[in-house]
Formats: sequence, structure tokens, C-alpha cells
Amino acid sequence: MAGTDLLTPSDIRELSSGLGIRPTKTLGQNFVGDGGTVRRIVSHAGVSEGDHVLEIGPGLGSLTLALLEAGAYVSAVEIDPVLAAALPETVNARHDRPERFAVAQFDALKLAHHELAVPPALGYFMPTFLVANLPYNVAVPALLTALELLPSLKVIDVMVQLEVAERLAAPPGSRVYGVPSVKTAWYAEATRGPLISRSVFWPVPNVDSALVRFERRPAPDAERSEVFAIIDAAFSQRRKTLRQALAGWAGSPARAEEILRAADIDPSRRGETLTIEDFVAIAHARV
Repeated sequence: MAGTDLLTPSDIRELSSGLGIRPTKTLGQNFVGDGGTVRRIVSHAGVSEGDHVLEIGPGLGSLTLALLEAGAYVSAVEIDPVLAAALPETVNARHDRPERFAVAQFDALKLAHHELAVPPALGYFMPTFLVANLPYNVAVPALLTALELLPSLKVIDVMVQLEVAERLAAPPGSRVYGVPSVKTAWYAEATRGPLISRSVFWPVPNVDSALVRFERRPAPDAERSEVFAIIDAAFSQRRKTLRQALAGWAGSPARAEEILRAADIDPSRRGETLTIEDFVAIAHARV
């Protein structure tokens, strides 16, 4: 491991005070001040020497330092300009290879309009890992944006609100299976990881968190926008049968039934019972 001085709870408070930072719910700011937790996240992700890691929402740098400690090159995206400006100083003061880190200040949801920062030690940056403590309020759209726009990502391992982790990793038929579950399944296979206590955060949130891991798989042979439109339609009226829920998308209930039968799917089923492969079959059957 490289020489790294991880942040403690007192460091978190001292840095926040010095920067005039008051954590806001708007940006989902809850900072981790426990070295064991950030090392656990890095270990769960499987990050090792030389890996290119994208970090979204690094905050004060707790997880950033643990990633650098593991030998990774880290490119961070931080929406808060004060935090983004302070991160290089924190890394420089606490890690013996600060040239392995770079940060860009922009909203990760607008990734299509910005470029990732390249660590000075590299001539290029192609992330194969995304590891992050994602703000609760933007976790799902941030994940979908990164998966869509960064095909080089092979593994995503993030800490999110427990409820969000359960939804993302839910199987068909589960009570919490929904649009996020199916859309992320288009890109990757999700597995819920260990629980993270709320006590490791400052300020302490009123919910627990969990890790969730995604492993990229080949995209289905279909038009993504069409499949996602079917998913949205199927879950917009969750308690209705597919014959009724897809009527608007198909043009009529009768046409929806025709397409579903062509896809070998019972029209009386509900969207919450379908796999991503089922939704792809429906898209193919409409042609």
C-alpha cells in the first residue's frame, strides 16, 4: 500500500470547518470519517494497483484516499466547487503519490457535456471501475448515466441508501423490483453487498446504507431507447396487466396482446415479473 493518511472523524469536522462547509441535504452530503469503512469499500470493489477508478461525489476525500492507498489512479467528479478546489490539497498532504489523482468540477448527471480529469501521472484515463459513496438523491440517475456513457466501466461498486441498494439488486417478482432494477440490468448484473452503519457518517443520516456491485455484461441486441420505453410503460401502471399497461405504447390493448403473445409472454402478467430479456423480446416482437 502507498503511504496514505486516511481521514478520521475529527479530520472531517476540521476540514469542513476550515472550508466553511455545512453539509446539505440538497447535495446529499454525508461524509465518511471511518478508515475501516472506506477500506472495506475498496476491498469489496476489488480495486488494486494500477486500476483506473472514477469516483463520483468524493466530498472531503475519505474514499479517494483509500482508493489511492490501494494503488489506483483516481479521477473524481465533484459538483461542489469548494470541495473540488480543496481535494487536491487534501490528497497532496495525505498521500505520497498525489500525481495519481485529478478532479473535475461538474454535475455527474451532465457527464455527456464534460470530460473526466486525467491524473498527471497518466497520459490518458479510461475508467474500468466506478467506486463511490453516491448521494442518496441522485444515485440511480448517476449510475445509469455512467453506465450509458462510459462503456469502459467493467465494475461499479457504490455505497447507496439501503433501500436503493435493495431496489437495484432486486430480482423479478420481488416487492421492490422496479424501473431501476430493470434498467441497470440492461448494462450489468447487480449484487447487494454488506450493510454500512449510519454511524460512520457525519452528519449521521436517518437511514442505513449498503454496498451494491455491478458487473458489466454485453448489451442486449435491441434498441435501448425502445426497450426503456417499454419498461417505463409497464411500470407506470404497476398493478395493471401488461395488456393494459402497454396499451398506450402499443396503440391499443388488442395490439399489446398481439405483441406479447408473439414474444411468448402471457398478456395477463405484470411488468414486475419480467426480466430484461423479456422486455427485449417484447421490443423484437413489435417489429
